[in-house]
Amino acid sequence: MDLHPLDTDAVSRWATAHIPGFSGPVTATKFETGQSNPTYRLSTPGRDYVLRRKPPGVLLKSAHAVDREFRVQSALSGTDVPVAKMHALCEDEDVIGSAFYIMDFVRGRNFDDPRLPELMRAERPVALGEMNRVLAAIHDVDLDATGLADFGPRGNYYRRQIDRWTKQYRASETETIADMDALITWLDANLPEDDGQVCLVHGDYRIDNMLFSHDGSACLAVLDWELSTLGHPYADLAAVLMQWSRAPGPTGRGLAGVDRGAQGLPSDQAFIDAYCVRRGLTGIDRFGFYLAFAFFRMAAILQGVKRRALDGNASNPQRGLELGALVPEFARDGLQAARDG
Repeated sequence: MDLHPLDTDAVSRWATAHIPGFSGPVTATKFETGQSNPTYRLSTPGRDYVLRRKPPGVLLKSAHAVDREFRVQSALSGTDVPVAKMHALCEDEDVIGSAFYIMDFVRGRNFDDPRLPELMRAERPVALGEMNRVLAAIHDVDLDATGLADFGPRGNYYRRQIDRWTKQYRASETETIADMDALITWLDANLPEDDGQVCLVHGDYRIDNMLFSHDGSACLAVLDWELSTLGHPYADLAAVLMQWSRAPGPTGRGLAGVDRGAQGLPSDQAFIDAYCVRRGLTGIDRFGFYLAFAFFRMAAILQGVKRRALDGNASNPQRGLELGALVPEFARDGLQAARDG
């Protein structure tokens, strides 16, 4: 059941007035994936689009920023970072009850399992190599040329992010999790010095947030830019490896225990090395901090998902509660990453 029903008549009227060539009637199908901003496929007689909206209700400050999603994807058009074409942003909440934007519907393949069982063994390293290439391209975006130089504050990204997500976590906290409290304390005490690197970061870079060509070799679009900002590149890289450390299957969507060599999948170190080559880096020191940070931030995000599910504002309440139950695991694994270095 869709707790955020979409007024397709209102969408059709607004889109007809603001998007050249748009013509109704409109039918909407909600995508079941995603826990933050409800997303719909819009079908019209001429073509299909995608609408992504901010959920209605009381929301955490700075969350669900569809206007930022629209801005960054518009700015990336024509760069080496593949994104869907943006059509229009509506910030008038009176139209459908919350802000939204409309973009192209990209006809591509989506992989929700990094083992890539849909692909032949020889195709898997190609797809993950493309994932690596696009990540490096995001971090190499020319901020001045794209107009994104003011897309986020400057200064120590990790200090800012730890403060932000600790505050968000506390605002959505439903119980005391000792490992999460310990992880927050450890991150505070082990913050690396600011090395001056500032780039565009995606904030939720995973293979299931990408659309590939039907042969699996080229990325057609990177999706879900809600957490994007200016920051430090190793946060995105660590987030990829954090995801891979999880158990395989629909819940973990990871590579833990997988014989990667036999399956044609790169090791963590091989992925890091390929990224460093693409960006002209000699290596990354203290990667354990960045990995621990990735676990911490994901735990905070999932706690917010749980809180929205309990409050009745989640896109998929049942799934939200299932994801919220994973917060203690992410906190525990973050502490382990910190100890392992």
